[in-house]
Amino acid sequence: MIDTGQTAPDFTLPQDGGPDITLSALRPAPVVLYFYPKDDTSGCTKEAIAFSGLMAEFEAAGARVFGISKDSVEKHGKFRCKHDLSVPLLSDDGTDVCERYGVWVEKSMYGKKYFGIERSTFLIDASGTVARAWHKVKVDGHADEVLAAVRAL
Repeated sequence: MIDTGQTAPDFTLPQDGGPDITLSALRPAPVVLYFYPKDDTSGCTKEAIAFSGLMAEFEAAGARVFGISKDSVEKHGKFRCKHDLSVPLLSDDGTDVCERYGVWVEKSMYGKKYFGIERSTFLIDASGTVARAWHKVKVDGHADEVLAAVRAL
């Protein structure tokens, strides 16, 4: 699992409604990557709406914010339109990036085991180092906490 102080693994992923995003190409801007389980579920929708509501403040602080899940770019597009989201969403349909960040984990629900994305967020500084990592994120107040960390860089 990637944690604070480690180099953020580089990647290139497709974005809904835009060009592919390469993490290293975004330097020296700070980057927030929030990994979430699935488009259009209650917690993921609440989280995406919270980050979207703060996008102007993240941009004013010079930061770029991206949500990442396993869903397709087509599904991301529908999700963004349905909830009027402004946060760009990246598709890791092969789970390669999720695995490299350590967020593709075994889960259990009603006694059934399966693999899925553990809600996690990474703040990456201008040098490509993880300045802060949040694992097993609880949605309420999280986007505000991340914004405060961006401002503290």
